[in-house]
Order: sequence, then structure tokens, then C-alpha cells
Amino acid sequence: MYFKLYSDGAYQPRNQQGAGGVIIVSQHQQKQLKTSFIATSNHTAEFQACIFAFTSLKQKLTTSERSSAIVTYYTDSRLVAESITKQYAKHYQPQVDQIIALQTEFKLVFNNWLPDSHNHGAHELAQQALHQVDQR
Repeated sequence: MYFKLYSDGAYQPRNQQGAGGVIIVSQHQQKQLKTSFIATSNHTAEFQACIFAFTSLKQKLTTSERSSAIVTYYTDSRLVAESITKQYAKHYQPQVDQIIALQTEFKLVFNNWLPDSHNHGAHELAQQALHQVDQR
């Protein structure tokens, strides 16, 4: 099984709220997810959104399905993409370790950076989640 996975994080410094938007694409079907969380920076929100994306995909699949799944992951955060590739981030190593542990659940994962303009769907979901937190 092949999946495309998109994530984006959003951050509101005023109240230290973060949010994540995720799109899972498989067999021409799209699942949209969003969540909110406490964050200390936009970078933290981007890492949390990535963790949410892989956790969500993991929960959607059985162990057998995960072990044969090929995932192409897209993020508009250069820091997240480069940190996963290098398996190192000076200030975010616990998050990188968590992402790598999640990615090992799948047969193969390709990590890709893409420009903000190509990650519009996940971006909108993250903004919606952040806006919903502000409305509470």
C-alpha cells in the first residue's frame, strides 16, 4: 500500500498554542485531520504536526499493513525535513527520535521538503485548528 502524507504546523505566540494539519492520501482518497497542542515555537509546532501525522497513519493501519506500507512524507519545514534526514536536531532531538521511531513502523518512508505554496491543504487545516482554539 502506498500513502502520501502531508503535515503543517501553526503557532500562536500570544497563548503558546500550536496546531497541526495533516492530509493522508491513499488510493485516490483523502483523509483530513487537525489537532491542537501546547507549543513553544513554530518549529515545535512543525515537529508536533509531523508526529501527529505519523501517529495518525499508524493508528489507521494494522501491524501487517504498516509493515508493507510505503509512505512519501511532505513537510514545508526545512528544519523538520533536514532533521529527519540527518537524524539529528540540536534543540529538537527528542522529537526527531520520536519521528524516526514512528517511521520504522513502515516498510519504507521518503521524507521530502516542499514549499509552503505546495502544502496549502495541510496549512489550512492547521490554521483552522489554531483558530478553533482561539474561539474557546
